Amino acid sequence: QVQLVESGGGLVQPGGSLRLSCAASGITFSTSTMSWYRQDPGKLRELVASITSGGKTNYADSVKGRFTISRDNAKNTVYLQMNSLKPEDTAVYYCKAFLYYWGQGTQVTVSS
Repeated sequence: QVQLVESGGGLVQPGGSLRLSCAASGITFSTSTMSWYRQDPGKLRELVASITSGGKTNYADSVKGRFTISRDNAKNTVYLQMNSLKPEDTAVYYCKAFLYYWGQGTQVTVSS
């Protein structure tokens, strides 16, 4: 019954922007730290950004200044605004709730 559904991925040119969304259901969303991870084939999954229930944020060094994580508890949704995208940002992006609930991922491809 727990479901996390990511959306907003796609193909963009270097320097472009995308806004990812993760809609959650079946959990007490407002109490959960929410996180975005990403993974390319053959590589380990890495933490991109997180936001606690109190609104504290954390970012990977590689995305600081370019990505912004936010949440809307009324909509049970967490967002990832991605600006100044680089080819190395290409990956499947996954949403995580609490320590163990995962979405299916959304593909982000940055290419000219």
